[in-house]
Order: sequence, then C-alpha cells, then structure tokens
Amino acid sequence: MNKQELSAMVAEILGGLREEPMVKGSDYRPVNPGPERKDTGYRDGDFVPDVTALDLRKLYLVDNPENEQKFRRMKERTPARLGSGRAGARYKTLTMLRFRADHAAAQDAVFSQVSEDFAAKNGMQEVQTRCGSKDEYLTRPDLGRCFDEENQRKIRAAIPGTPRVQIVVGDGLSSAAITANAMDCLEAIRDGLKLKGIDPGTPIFVRYCRVGAGDAIGDVTGCELVCMLVGERPGLVTDKSMSAYITYKPRTGVSESSRTVVSNIHAQGTPAVEAGAHIAGLIDTILKKQVSGVGLHMEAMA
Repeated sequence: MNKQELSAMVAEILGGLREEPMVKGSDYRPVNPGPERKDTGYRDGDFVPDVTALDLRKLYLVDNPENEQKFRRMKERTPARLGSGRAGARYKTLTMLRFRADHAAAQDAVFSQVSEDFAAKNGMQEVQTRCGSKDEYLTRPDLGRCFDEENQRKIRAAIPGTPRVQIVVGDGLSSAAITANAMDCLEAIRDGLKLKGIDPGTPIFVRYCRVGAGDAIGDVTGCELVCMLVGERPGLVTDKSMSAYITYKPRTGVSESSRTVVSNIHAQGTPAVEAGAHIAGLIDTILKKQVSGVGLHMEAMA
C-alpha cells in the first residue's frame, strides 16, 4: 500500500465518524453526547430543600428494586443508611449531601458550646471542671473528671446538706443534645421521684463535663446516688443523643461497671420525657437495692 492509498483510507475512516475527533490543543468536545440537563425548577439564588429534614427511615433511593415494599418495611426499623442507591460506582448526589450534612452537624455539636446563660435560665448553679477551654476538654479527658478548689466550694454552696439523690447536667461531647433534651428529661425525672416520695434535690450544671465528674461530685457532697445527664459523642444518625449515667455511692475510682446507663435519648430514639420517667423508676430501684450497674443486673437475676 503506497502513501496515496493510505491517505485515502484514513480520509474515508474519518469521514465516517459522527463527530470530528479531538486533537491536542483543540477545544474540548465530548465524542459522545452526555445526558441532557434536567430542569430542577430552581433558579439562581433560590434556597434548596434542607436535606437533613428527610427521614432516613423513609429515604429509599434504589432504582428498579426487586422488593421495594419489603425493604421499606425493614428501613422503618432503623435509621441506618440502607437502600441509598448508587450512580455508577459512586453514591447518589442526595446520599452524599446528606452524609456531609450529618457529618458537619456532628462536628458542630462537639466544638460548639452550651450557651453561657443556659444554667441561669434553668435555675441551676454552673460549675466547671479543671478544663479551661473546649480544646483542652477534648484533648485532656482526665481534667474533665475533676474540679479545682473554687468549683468544689461552688458545689458545696449550691447543694445544701447531704442529698440522697444528686442530679447533674453536663455538656459532654454534644452541646446540641443538652440543649434539645436535658431540661425535658430533668423535669420528668424530678416529677417521677416526687411521686415515689424521693427528694430530687438541687440539680447543677457542669461545663466541660466527663462522666467521671459525677464521682467527684459524690466526693464533695457525700450523696448516696448521682444521676448525670450528659451529651454523647455524636454520630451520623443524630447530633443530639444524650445519656443518663446513674451511680450508687459515687466516689472517685469507682469502676465503670458500677454505672447503670440509659442511652440514645433523643427524638429518633427514646424521647426525653419518656426516658425521664424510666430513669426515675431506675433510681427508685437502685436506692432500694443499694447497687447499680452490673451488680443491679446480678441482683435482678438472683
């Protein structure tokens, strides 16, 4: 094949192509046309819907499912990210946006502070652990379990006598959890204890609080039982999860197995008021049995 014949063949091949091929340095043009852009109904400057308002239990994005109704019934039992669908090898846009939004909310809950007037507005004395800042709180858990002499004096001044039950609200690792749930839960606990003839005492608020701070409060007050409501480390399901840690005879050095815990107190888990009623019942049982944590379960099995 000579040069003229080769040139004619190349020209024939190129002439049969639908699109002129790209060459180095030319303007970009896709060889195959992409999908047409769909009209979303939004214009520049419009607010898009809040993806965090979508209920994960109802968010089902699988295309052409084999049994959608059965899968949806399963999803109604958990906020886990099931049935999120895919676009090729990647997540769908809505799935990725929701993931990033939930991750951002979790970070905000950890790094933000409970408002400065939270304790005063709710009739509580505020005390602070040995942590001097949020950064120190996150990097020095040990300092979040104890108090300096000044804050010990504040605790003694705020709590008259030797209470039988001491309720503590601590910011913990989620300020959002405390703001959303603590006071509703606290009021339900106090009402429940009063119905059982138990003095709910005077609650206090602890800033930069770890669970072990309740043991230090036991040292200071000599109380028989501490119930601490504290914000939990947030995850991707919710940034507002709170737990209650109930310890009989709280003292520094008590084992973690000595605590009775009620967890997942939030709107998508156990509602705050319902949890408060349950906690009041647990406190009553613990005071009667004089044991909490694993020992309480062993007592119940005996």
